[in-house]
Amino acid sequence: MTIHVQGASLRHGQVRALDAVDLRIAKGERVAIIGPSGAGKSSLLHLMATAVQPTGGHLELFGEQPWAMPARARQRLRGRIGLVHQAPPLPPRQRVVTAVLAGRLGQWGLLRGLFNLIYPTDLPGARQALAELGLADKLFVQCGQLSGGQLQRVGIARALYQRPQLLLTDEPVSAMDPVLADHSLALLNRHALANDVTLVASLHSVDLALAHFPRVIGIREGQVAFDCPAEAVTQQLLDALYANEQLGSPVQPQEPALTVQIPRC
Repeated sequence: MTIHVQGASLRHGQVRALDAVDLRIAKGERVAIIGPSGAGKSSLLHLMATAVQPTGGHLELFGEQPWAMPARARQRLRGRIGLVHQAPPLPPRQRVVTAVLAGRLGQWGLLRGLFNLIYPTDLPGARQALAELGLADKLFVQCGQLSGGQLQRVGIARALYQRPQLLLTDEPVSAMDPVLADHSLALLNRHALANDVTLVASLHSVDLALAHFPRVIGIREGQVAFDCPAEAVTQQLLDALYANEQLGSPVQPQEPALTVQIPRC
């Protein structure tokens, strides 16, 4: 079992991001997480990545409890996890090649990591990762010169170069056009299948989730609303998952949200 989340909760101040989440994801599974904006999808991914500590419940990764480990051991565990951000935190003046090779900083020693900042140590590896995403010609371009969609592809290339055992992606194709988004998700899935990598992706696009992932988890108000094979996700499930999602008026206060019953798969 790669991921075991049991009764996990997470609060940001007074805001409840996750509430009593139970989840198991086996090694090599490919899972999409969908749900309304603010439902807790990103919070769940950050919890799995050990970027945040749960305020309640239990988290287990690779059979180990990360928050019961010493800090150094937890850092080594994080080296087995890749996280692709919706907006990759890449310094504008950093060259693309350096950004991609930084995927293995957690696996390299300190001296090699520092040397890599001055002189890239694996040009062929970085070029190959970028070529798979149509960015081989951007190898020495500064990140600040790239579009949002290109930056997202650099973030994916860095994760592929890292070769993690668990790959978590948070809206990784939101800034891409439909063709590039489809290609990038197909590449992530091929990589996961070929290398027995556990892949979890948070996606706004239901169509992409159903097209590329065998298992789909719906998140609503910080809880698991449903957990189904993709072929079992019905329009009724989706209607209930996204029910009552509307912008509040800036003049009149919002009415209290209705309790929505999600049907079973």
